[in-house]
Parts: sequence; structure tokens; C-alpha cells
Amino acid sequence: MRWYHGTFTLDGRWVRIPTAKGTSPLWVRLARDVPYPVEQVRSVTLLCEGGRLFLDVTAEVPVAVYPPGEQPDPARVGGVDLGIIHPYAVAGPDGEGLLVSGRAIRAEHRMHLADTKARRRAVARRAPKRGEKGSRRWRQYRRRARLVEGRHRRRVRQAQHEAARSVVSWAVGQRVGVLHVGDPRGVLDLPVGRRHNLRLRQWQIGRLLQVLTDKATLAGISVRLVDERGTSSTCPACRMRVSKPRGRTLSCPHCAFSGHRDLVAAASIATRTPAADPPPWQRLCCRRWSRTVEPAGICPVPAGPDVTPAALQGRREDQLARGGPPHQPVGSRSPNRRGSTTPTGNPVNVSGHRTSVVRQKFAYKSVPVIRGSPRRFWSR
Repeated sequence: MRWYHGTFTLDGRWVRIPTAKGTSPLWVRLARDVPYPVEQVRSVTLLCEGGRLFLDVTAEVPVAVYPPGEQPDPARVGGVDLGIIHPYAVAGPDGEGLLVSGRAIRAEHRMHLADTKARRRAVARRAPKRGEKGSRRWRQYRRRARLVEGRHRRRVRQAQHEAARSVVSWAVGQRVGVLHVGDPRGVLDLPVGRRHNLRLRQWQIGRLLQVLTDKATLAGISVRLVDERGTSSTCPACRMRVSKPRGRTLSCPHCAFSGHRDLVAAASIATRTPAADPPPWQRLCCRRWSRTVEPAGICPVPAGPDVTPAALQGRREDQLARGGPPHQPVGSRSPNRRGSTTPTGNPVNVSGHRTSVVRQKFAYKSVPVIRGSPRRFWSR
């Protein structure tokens, strides 16, 4: 449950939260002091994870102010390449780079998976049958499993925040004002097998992008997404395409350049510019897979599984030559398709992105920091 500014009272380590009408308020004692001024706190959220209560405090944090001559320069652009082995690979404008190792995060995922499989095998025979009430021992096992899952999520989240903080601190020291980040979310739609699908799901691309964007915005650095296709196989010195390297080092046969593969990709990403949005009549919408339609008054080019890319390109060129697409009611099917002409669902306009104030959360629970070798994670 969440309470917004004006509905709760914060006094030191005590938070007064209103409850139902006619009942006394709830007083919650925090584990430590709030690191923000009281006037910056915007909301509090009461959470329950593994049978334990947490209180998240959300505050509005102003953008950092730097002395004259030390603020980030918008003319200095850095490139960021996201990856699984290295969550962030950053290339600066002066030829310097930063590699953030993801070995701790991958070890945490691997050891948590092995521990979970061992627990499930150990209690497989004790599990109650379908429709049968579980025993007290079974409930204790389920509670312990929830606690382990929560600890795993907190460890990974803490490591991701530390990695993003390292990138932003390095960028501030280099006076980088703009970060071009390669957008790798297209690889999530490729069928690559269950093992690699597990790695992609554990990668958490969206969270890495969101954490980096939030921390960079607080530091006064702009973040822009660019297309990263071909960046790991393009030489940054001569701009020639190179075959995909087998290891982590890219060697160019044209100019004898050699460098780390992820840093080479980050340097190529820094030179790219964000692509502009296509005209509304060039945006495609296949209603077989999505119910999203274009803004009112604009008709997308009808697409379907039986339409080839060459045919779609010809339709776009014909519509551009005529000055625009033909009229078609929003949410209806194409008259050329077989079947009903009734709308498939409620239309959702996607005319732009929502913007909000930069906020930062502080969870009041001890979060173990992932440091050192993987053997120390599960030490007793």
C-alpha cells in the first residue's frame, strides 16, 4: 500500500500512517534515519516480502550542482555498451574506457539456481498432494524459500545499483555530458534456446537502463538510446567491418587495430546519433500480435503474416507519393483482409512517452553487498 505526501507524518525514525476511517493510525519505527530532508519525501510504500515488512520511502532529489568549470559538458559524448559478461562498458571522448565486471551477478544467479534446485529435490517427496492441506514443516519450507528469493533479488539489485553508480561517477570525472547507450532489447525476441533465454531473462536489460538513466539524470548527464547493430564488429579506427571475434579481443586486419570487444562497441556507439521517429504513416501495426494502434486520425499500413517486406515497402512508397495513407477508421481491420471488420480491442494511443520527476527510493532493510569471490556469498 502507498501513501502520498500530506497523508502521512514523518518524525525522525517514526512514521504515522493513517488507516481505515474510525480506527487509530499505524505507527511504524524505521531501522535507520531517512537520508532525505522531510520536505523532499513524496510517498511511503508498505511492502511485505517473505513474511517481513518493508517501508520504501520515495523522495524528490534535485539535480546535482557543480562549481564553474567542473560541470558535465554536453559537447563531450560517451558510449555505453550493455552486456551480460560486462554489464556496462563505457568509452570516453579522450580514448579512455571503463569496464564493469558482472562476474559477481552471474555467480549469484548460478549459485542461487543450484541452491533452489537442491531444495526442491530435497522436499519433493514431502510436498502435499493436490487439494491437501500442507503441514507446518511444509509452510516453514515455503517461508524459507520466499526469504531466499527476496535475498537473491536484493543482492542482484544492489550490485546493479553499484555498477551504475561506478559508470556515472566515472562519467562525471571525465566531464561527459551525454551518454549514448546501445539499445539491445531486440535480442529478446530471438529464439535462442532455453539456456540462453534464461541468461537473457536474468540480464534484466530494462532495469539496467532505468537505473543508469536515473543516476545519470541526477548527475546532470543526458542519456540517449541508439542502435547498436554492428558496433562489436566495426573497427573504430578505420570504420571497416570485421568478422565477429571469437574471444574478447577484436583485431582489425585492415589497420592492425586491436582492442577489447566491448570497449570497441562502446566507442562505436558514442559516434552514432539517435534515430528520429519515422512518419506516422510509416509505422506498422500487426493486430494479430498487438492491439496498439496509431493516434486518432492516422491509419497505419495494414500488415499481416501473409504480407512480405517488399510488399510493405511498395505500399509505403505509394502512400508517400499520394501524400498520405487512405482513410480507414481507427481500430478497424483492413478491408483487404478476410474476416470480420469489427475492432479487435480497445484502441490505445501511443503518441509519445510519459515524463516524470526523477525520484529515488531507499529501502529500509539491510541489503548484503556482493563483493569478493563467489565463494563468500554463501559462507556461514
